[in-house]
Amino acid sequence: MSDLLVIEYPTEAKAEEVRQRLLAMQKEYLIELGDAVIVTKCPEGHVRLNQLYHPAKTGAASGALWGALVGLLFMMPLAGAAIGAASGAVGGALTDVGIDDKFMKGVGSTLQSGNAALFLLIRKMTTEKVAAELAGTGGTIMRSSFDETKEHVLRQALEGLQAQP
Repeated sequence: MSDLLVIEYPTEAKAEEVRQRLLAMQKEYLIELGDAVIVTKCPEGHVRLNQLYHPAKTGAASGALWGALVGLLFMMPLAGAAIGAASGAVGGALTDVGIDDKFMKGVGSTLQSGNAALFLLIRKMTTEKVAAELAGTGGTIMRSSFDETKEHVLRQALEGLQAQP
């Protein structure tokens, strides 16, 4: 079962810095992320999602490959690739993986203009080591599905305080 954590930061750059730290920790097997999305609220009021995984691009690439292969059978590989890419992109755009986009946009609409929120779908985590790495990054937890103990440790770490049992 995965846990959801939403942390608000004053800038998109700070949220991106923390996301990169978490991705580095994932390579060290300290955390396993299902999704990591940065949501920003622009001064005009609209909400923008900065996702790691783009299903439309992936669908277009795989669709082009399969379309070209099928097109070879009919002696029209370019037409097959074009049709495959188009259908793959449409299929990918209709696919939503990870955290629900509508949910993220709804939470993002509550942000102050210019602020950013880092949405994390966490499958596994070594809490103490992740908290130590995030110590002093200055974010504010907006939403969490962690138990009170883990959430308290993370709040303390984000504020830069020493965790107390």
